[in-house]
Parts: sequence; structure tokens; C-alpha cells
Amino acid sequence: MNKYITKSIIIGRKKGTKDKPDVRPCFISLFDKNNPHKSAQIPFEILEFEEIHKIVIKGLDINYLLPGNDIIINNLEHIELKIESPHIFLTGKQLKNK
Repeated sequence: MNKYITKSIIIGRKKGTKDKPDVRPCFISLFDKNNPHKSAQIPFEILEFEEIHKIVIKGLDINYLLPGNDIIINNLEHIELKIESPHIFLTGKQLKNK
């Protein structure tokens, strides 16, 4: 399991290939502030994965950004990724909004 200290993340997918329609490349961008999509914030790290079927997110509040088809998760202390190809299991510690 890989642990990353981060304040927020954006999860997105890339174009897949016609020969493998069930899997896609995807990315998880790590940021040091919340709502990075509302500014010109550049991620301090981008994790890229090939041939992923799904990302399973457990125990975190998420937002789905319809214009970009991305998922954003704010108020994080850290995330943990467990990769069991072709799946990624994402958990972490999140400060809950009151």
C-alpha cells in the first residue's frame, strides 16, 4: 500500500484504446490546497496508471465535476492506494466539514 500526504486530489481518466475497451489509463493528481480546479493550482505530483478497470473509493466524501468528468476529494490529510490490477483501492484520512 502506498501512502501520500496531500490536501486534495483530482481523479480523471484518459482516452482508452479500441483493442481494450474495458480498461483505461487514468491519473490521480495531488494538491496542497482544496478545490484546485477553481484556480491555476498545479499538482505537486501526478500518479499515472495504465489499464485500470475501476477505482474503488472507501470512506471519503467526494465531488464529481460534471464539466470535466473528474472526481475531486478535498480536506485530506493523506490517501492510501492499494493496486490490485486492474483495480485501485483508495482510502485515506479526511477532515469532515461541519
